[in-house]
Amino acid sequence: MTETMTNAQQTHDDAEREEPTTDHLDNVEDGCGCTEIWEHMSEERESASDD
Repeated sequence: MTETMTNAQQTHDDAEREEPTTDHLDNVEDGCGCTEIWEHMSEERESASDD
């Protein structure tokens, strides 16, 4: 039996395979916890809104 994939299905499957971007975490130390990440993200947003 041959299955044919629609373009929508193929596009969805390709999107799931893409690696998420992590450049917004470049300045966060390895091994830090959720609180440190949250603080870093808050500071980044605050800096961006000041510009």
